[in-house]
Amino acid sequence: MTSPLYIDYHILQNVPPSNLNRDDAGSPKHAQFGGARRARVSSQAWKRATRVAYAESVSKADRATRTKKIAALLAERLQEREGIGPEEAARLATALLAPLGITMSQKKSEETSYLLFFGRRQLDAIAGLVHGRVPELLGLEDKELATRLGKLDIDAELMRSHPAEVALFGRMVANRPEINVDASVQVAHALSTHPVESEFDYYTAVDDENDKGQTGAGMIGTIEFNSATLYRYATLGLHQLYANLGGTEANAGDAAEAAKRFTETFATSMPTGHQNSFAHRTLPYLVVATLRADQPVNLISAFEKPVRGTNGLADASAARLAAEALAVRDTWGSVPLAVFASYSEQGEDTGKKLSEAFGASLPFPQLAEKVEESALTWLEKGTLA
Repeated sequence: MTSPLYIDYHILQNVPPSNLNRDDAGSPKHAQFGGARRARVSSQAWKRATRVAYAESVSKADRATRTKKIAALLAERLQEREGIGPEEAARLATALLAPLGITMSQKKSEETSYLLFFGRRQLDAIAGLVHGRVPELLGLEDKELATRLGKLDIDAELMRSHPAEVALFGRMVANRPEINVDASVQVAHALSTHPVESEFDYYTAVDDENDKGQTGAGMIGTIEFNSATLYRYATLGLHQLYANLGGTEANAGDAAEAAKRFTETFATSMPTGHQNSFAHRTLPYLVVATLRADQPVNLISAFEKPVRGTNGLADASAARLAAEALAVRDTWGSVPLAVFASYSEQGEDTGKKLSEAFGASLPFPQLAEKVEESALTWLEKGTLA
């Protein structure tokens, strides 16, 4: 059993006027923290953005998908591989998936009642269970077909060879805990380090085909927005990631590579809400990766007292984060095994605090490589030395 190792990510990011993640009324999400209203981006929104970015960095065959349409996807595979018609493929797919016991939608009988997260290779493996037997199976009555396919271990195919996305973000099936996968990643809701008030963008759109001299807007509306310096936090349990990927010596390299890819995609991804309206995509102001053997540590307490200022907020937020990291170390004796950081040029005082707390700044690609190297060393030796 690999000893626990947690990789904590602390990110400060300046976001201009935007509506990254809206609520049911279309307003940017917010939360009360430290007695002040803060901008908030939900953990689900940033996990989704990270997962999409992660998928783009791997081959299509190694990707995962989260969908209610597993039966339709399996039927497509069976059509392609076995050369059968759509009705035959749908019948076989339905019978194949029946042993999973997953509740089907009452509104759409061909869909499951909730999203299922699985790998494309896992779906191919399920289709492979009937390879060479399709004509025989299709000749059976429904009851006999169900009996034959009920003997296949579909669960086993969904519990082996997890793609990295499933290994990272996990899978929860309420009525089938046997096929659950514990997530190796936890993501906090991003909060602004300072108080935030929403503003409104009043816009009009002109009809291009208006007659000459005709006035008035073709459409009028408003979009609520805010701008913020966000504190983002996530933690990756390397030991859980390694176990989810198979937990053998052969999986160490895959786990280390997945840790690197997660580092890259979590830091650089961005939710896309109202992206065309605001072009809000930025890169972080500061990224810190902290490796711990004791427990994850979220440093949000640095901002319980809101940062305030009229000459920028990012620099003061970075100083606060550095001070909190040092306080955790000195007060609790929680000393990280390693810390890697990337940050922009700071004022002299802030620069000293960041250097003391996080070390000298590294180019971000080098930070990601350091995470990968450290992860591999830990998995192979059980130490970073």
